[in-house]
Parts: sequence; C-alpha cells; structure tokens
Amino acid sequence: MRRLLGLAALLVASGASAQTPPPPSPAEVRAGMGIPSTPGLRGQQDTVGFASTAAQMAAVWEKSGPLLPEERLQPPPDRGVVGAICAHDDYLYAGRVYKAVLPLVTARTVVLVGVFHKWRRFGAHDVLVFDAARAWRTPDGQLPPSPLRDELLASIPAGIAVVSDTFHDGEHSLEALAYWLHHARPDREIVPVLVATSSFGRLQELSAKLGQALAAAMRQRGLQLGRDVAVVISADAVHYGADFAQTPFGEGGISAYQQAVARDRALLTGALAGPVTTTKLGEAYGTWVDPADPGTYRVSWCGRFSIPFGLMLLSDLAGRLGLPAPLAVPVAYGTSVGGPELPLRETGLGTTAPANLYHFVGYPGVAVVVPEPAS
Repeated sequence: MRRLLGLAALLVASGASAQTPPPPSPAEVRAGMGIPSTPGLRGQQDTVGFASTAAQMAAVWEKSGPLLPEERLQPPPDRGVVGAICAHDDYLYAGRVYKAVLPLVTARTVVLVGVFHKWRRFGAHDVLVFDAARAWRTPDGQLPPSPLRDELLASIPAGIAVVSDTFHDGEHSLEALAYWLHHARPDREIVPVLVATSSFGRLQELSAKLGQALAAAMRQRGLQLGRDVAVVISADAVHYGADFAQTPFGEGGISAYQQAVARDRALLTGALAGPVTTTKLGEAYGTWVDPADPGTYRVSWCGRFSIPFGLMLLSDLAGRLGLPAPLAVPVAYGTSVGGPELPLRETGLGTTAPANLYHFVGYPGVAVVVPEPAS
C-alpha cells in the first residue's frame, strides 16, 4: 500500500477552507494544455516554447550549438556526472544552455526534480508530488516512468508525497527537460517529482526520506549513481521586471541587467559551486526566499526549492551509497536577452514571454559530479 498524504488531507494542511477557491479540476487543467493529457498518457503543457514534433526537436538539437563566450563558466566535466541543474525556459531563448548541460547526463534512469509554479493555486506545500502516468508524450514518442517510481512510493513514509497527474499536467518545468533527455537517449526512463514550497528544514527531511528509499532500491537492483541513475533539477534563475515584482536595481535597462546578472553569476560560482553542503544550500535558500515565509521571494529564482532539494538528494544518495561527496560544477549561465534567439521560428516554435532589458530571465547550467576516490 502506498503510504501517502491524500489530496483532501493536503488541502486541509494547506489551510484550505470554505472561503478558499477550490483548486482547478482535472478537466480545467487539461483544457489549458497545448496537447491535453489522456488517461494514462501525460500530454504537453507548452507547445509554443517547447518542441512538440520530432522534426522540431531535431532542429532544436541541431541549432542549439555551442555556448557564447560570455555564457561559459567552467569547462564541463568529462566523467563522473551524477546530476545537473538546467533551465526550463523557451528553447529559442535557452537552447544553448540545455545543449551544454543535459547531454552530460548519460544514465538511463533520471529522477527529474521540478518546480511547482502553481502551488498556491492547488493549495500544496511541504510535499513531493509524483505522477501515475504510464508514459509521458514527447516529440520523439512515449517516455515511460522507471519502475523505481512505484517502488519509491511504496516505501517512503506517509506525509512525504502525494500522487497527482493533475498537478503535473499544470506544470511545464519538467517536460522542458524531459524532451531533451529522451532525444539524447531513446531508452530513457524517468521518475518525475515536483517540489512544493517548503521550509529549508522540510526540504532536508524530504530529501533524506526520498534518498533513503532510492538508495535502498538502487542497492537491491545493483544500480550505480551516475552510470545508471542520475538526478536532473529544473530551475530558471532571476526573473527580472516589474511584472515579476523584482526590480531591486531599478525598473530595467543596462545597469539593472548587469547587476542582476552579476548577482546570479555570484550565486552560481559561490554557494552553488564546489562541494555540495547543507550550509551553502541554506545560504542560497535564504538569498532566494524569506525563511520565515518561504512563499515570499527575495530573489526570484523559480528553482528556490527544487535546487536545494535536488542537491541535498544527491548528497544524501552519495553518502548512503558509500561515494565521495558530490561537487557542483557551474558550466553555463545565459539570459533571454544575452544572445540571439535560436533560428527556429520557421519550425513553428515561438516564445511565451517577451525578452528585453525590462523583462528578462536567467538560465543556470550546472553539472554535478562524484569525484573518483584518490588512489
């Protein structure tokens, strides 16, 4: 039996009342999808910014090309990659960062850690959200879940997770990465997980419980971290502009852009670089949100929960599997206005938001490695 927090209990725990508007129904959520889900098959939320046909995905892969010089941080590692952090914005804007990071992940099974943008609308917090789909639709065909998904759900304690295809149907942060991962390796399997808004202490608890269950399942199956299983974290960096309520350096313009980019790059090369530690992740968390009110942004990285959770999960897994502590290697940082968009509009792809010096988004790209033990 799956020991999970039921959706009704979740709404009560989230403070839902007779005065709180009810969350959207499955039918309402599917009506807003570019390609609606059908029973058992997860559809596609965004068919504008992300590829929806094999021809589009092939063109995206081909045209993404190398990073621009100003987008490069550190050389990508050539071995030992156990995970990654990657942007999830429109392919025309962020394709170079996707291409720089996601091909570094070669494991067949990927735990996909996503942002739950609409957690308020659904009344969810302090939980992990799994799905129950038999497959995800991708431009290159169906992408199945790993058998690990149901095994994990059967073994994690009550109150840690909910299962909701509706929550996943309303979210785009994982499909963006899933399509790249599937294109790179057609036999890929995924374990999709959304991270709802949580305190830092709760993220520690959630990552430890999932890490314990995942490490046990991997040992039982003889799976190795990096070779067989990896963790890929979905996250965009700063969302700058008045409509994001994020204008600490002024409404916009060159100076505001330069300062926002410098702050993002400092995070990537500081707290999110080198040995993965709880102290550094707590520092990043406190930069992004008010720890006393996690739902309130300080710096509008939408990966404010997915990144700490995902990196702590990798650290926990490495420890339980007897591996050296993981290291984060910042590979790339781009923005929606920092370089030319990819020449893909003739394929039917487009953009879902404007990109200018008064409305821009940052794109982090980080590889996570487990170093080889010293001889």
